[in-house]
This record gives sequence, C-alpha cells and structure tokens, in this order.
Amino acid sequence: MAESFEEMNGQMQASPRKRLRRNDMSKVTVVLGAQWGDEGKGKVVDMLATDADIVCRCQGGNNAGHTVVVEDREYDFHLLPSGIINPKCKSIIGNGVVIHLPGLFDELEKNEAKGLMNWKDRLLISDRAHIVFDFHQQVDGLQELEKGKKSLGTTKKGIGPTYSSKATRNGIRIADLLGDFSQFVEKFQGLAAVYQRMFPDLQVDVDAELVRYKVFAERIRPYVVESVSYVHSALRRGQKVLVEGANAAMLDIDFGTYPYVTSSNCSIGGVCTGLGLPPCNIGEVIGVVKAYTTRVGDGPFPTELLDATGDLLQTRGSEVGVTTKRKRRCGWLDLVLLEYTTMVNGYSVMCITKLDILDTLAEIKVGVSYKSKGKKINYFPSNTAELGSVEVEYITLPGWQTSIEGVRDYEKLPQNAKKYIEMIEEKVQVPVKWIGVGKDRNSIINVY
Repeated sequence: MAESFEEMNGQMQASPRKRLRRNDMSKVTVVLGAQWGDEGKGKVVDMLATDADIVCRCQGGNNAGHTVVVEDREYDFHLLPSGIINPKCKSIIGNGVVIHLPGLFDELEKNEAKGLMNWKDRLLISDRAHIVFDFHQQVDGLQELEKGKKSLGTTKKGIGPTYSSKATRNGIRIADLLGDFSQFVEKFQGLAAVYQRMFPDLQVDVDAELVRYKVFAERIRPYVVESVSYVHSALRRGQKVLVEGANAAMLDIDFGTYPYVTSSNCSIGGVCTGLGLPPCNIGEVIGVVKAYTTRVGDGPFPTELLDATGDLLQTRGSEVGVTTKRKRRCGWLDLVLLEYTTMVNGYSVMCITKLDILDTLAEIKVGVSYKSKGKKINYFPSNTAELGSVEVEYITLPGWQTSIEGVRDYEKLPQNAKKYIEMIEEKVQVPVKWIGVGKDRNSIINVY
C-alpha cells in the first residue's frame, strides 16, 4: 500500500495554509545610525554580539569607520562587522556591501596585530557583493576635482563609482572573481576601458591588476558563501542574527541630505536589500543617537556650533573621523532630525551615546523645531538650500556639571542627566534602552 502524502517525506513542511499565520523564523536585530554617522554603532554592536550567532554588514564599504575599545586595545573596523571580536560569532559581509579587497586584507592584518584571533573561522563574504577596484578610488578623486568648490567631501574610497558600476550593470561581483577567470578578465578590461574613456588621464595597469586579482581570488575563496540562503537557514534554526548598519540615516542616498550623502541605503530598507531579508524578519530596530550632533564633510547642519562650545564638544568627544581623520563638525542635539529618521527607520528603542561629553556644560540646548521663511514647518526639508537656511528653535536644559563616566545604574545618574534623557524619549516617543558614558566597551548603562 502506498504511503500517504504526509508520510512520503518526514521532512516535508506543513501546508502553507496551516502555516499562514505563523513565522517560525527568528527575528533579526538591527543597529542603525540615527544622525550623520559616528554615533558609536560599533560599540553597541560589540555589546550585543556577545549574545548573537551571526553579525552582518548590509551596505556601504570601507568609507565607514567603527571603533571598539577592549581594555587597552582600540580596534578600527571599516569593512568587517564589529561583532568579529566575539569568538563565538560568525561575521558576514553581505551582498549590499562594496568590497575593496586590498583594504579588507589590510584591515584584517592590522586588527590581527592588535589581538584579533581566529577570524578565519568566523568571516563569511557574500558572493553577490560588488568589488571596489583601485581605479574606482582614483575616479572618486577625479570626480571630486571636477566639482571644484561644489565637491561633496567624499572619502575617496571609490564607493560612489562602484555603486554607479553596479547600477549601470557593468559592475563586477565576488562571484565573477571566483568563477571562470577568463570571463572576469573580459569584464575587468571592459570596465577599466569605460573609465579610461571617461577620464583620459586615468592610469590602469590592466595586466598587473589581473595578476593581483588572481591571487586575491584564492585568498578570499575560503570565506565566500551564498549569503542569502545562509542567513535564512540560520534564522530557521533559531539563531540570533544582528545587523550592523554603516553610515547613518542622514547619509542615506534617498532620505539623507542629498547630494551630501553616501551612495547606499543606510536606512532600514538597506537591511532588506543588502542581505535578502523580507520586512517580516526584522525584529528590534535600535537607533544609535549621539547625545549631541556631528557630521563629517560638507552639507547643511542646522544645529552646528561654530564657537567655543563646538570646539569643546570636538575636543572632549575626540571627534575625528575614523576613516577620514578629518575633524568632525559639532552641534547641539537636533530632535527635528531625530524625529525624521525615526519615521524612516521605525526605531523600537534608542541607545544614547557619549552622554559624558556633556558633563562640563552649565546649560545644554536642544533643537526642537525649524522655521523656514519665518514660519514653523512640520517636515524635514528635502532641499539642501532650505535646510541650510532654517531657523532652529531651541529649548535650554540645565547641565549636571559632574562626571558620569563611572555610573552604571540609571538611578544613580544626576537628576539633570536623567531629565535630558527623558526629554529625548518624550519628544521622539521611543524608549532609551542604553546610555553610553565612556569609550570602553563596559562604559554603558542598561536603563531597563
């Protein structure tokens, strides 16, 4: 007698109709920058990675810079997920990331010299990720020179040109490098020729580069996976997956201060497209917010402080770009901006970082609304000229004027520090779950 349909395969899943209202897969936790970057996402990811099975980067390239301080060692990550420090955690560079292979291996070697161990057992790279070539970086610089005074202040890491190649469908992916090398040669020659026609002064030693990338192909081959099925299989097994967003919401190519933005979607949408995840698999979304505001490069900055207070924030906060080494512009916390990125990203909780940098201030201002042409507006301006001309309305709160670096219990914070946190929660309508009060990985307050 033939087996029943249900008995034919013991591994067969239940009927889709029976599963219609169920989702047995784990939910992904996402960490996103809520301002212009440099909020301290690396530290938050490092903290959460102790309880994660997999940490993923989903977009951007080595134009990002995340710092994690462990005891007396300071690790700088640009392409690697910050969670790679955790010896029990896999780290995935997802399909939405653009990878400069020389930069990746240089980063691995530098962090290995600082004490990063056994990364070869934990690093995985998506075969769908696009490759940043040296000529992309040269083109990035040439394009900035062409703009002259209207330059965007890019990191010149080749990120924009690589995403442009991706969008015009002549980009080259990791899968191309590891496939038939003769086809890789043809694609590389074609892409180099395109840029040489556009920029006659561009020098590319095609033959030398091909020899170099044949070596890179074998160096990277052991770490490459088809990452979409890998991540989904992990979620079905109930594993905990953490996503580390690079850059930040105000640098998002769609929702940021365009054109002074990066070339990827560094808001919540980039998590879905950069890893192959449907929205139903997104769980907690953590918005990382610096207790004041900074940005690197050009573009409007409504709450910027071009005075002694701005200098104080820059100095006390050691506000120098991890990637660019440029001084960051500093200003008061901007709640109009934060409410806007909350709309776009849907934060479930926030982590406020660098609260201790405000320790010495007698008064602290917070931007709470904008006026454009004398009228209060209820939106975040899309046009950079309008954003650059808005009048910011502030509220002033009393400072606490005492060091909070040693505080680990929310109730032991000075009253005025707690009022500052509670004011942010009330205005943004998102709870604050953690507060950063120092550089070290343990300098954090669990609020609840």
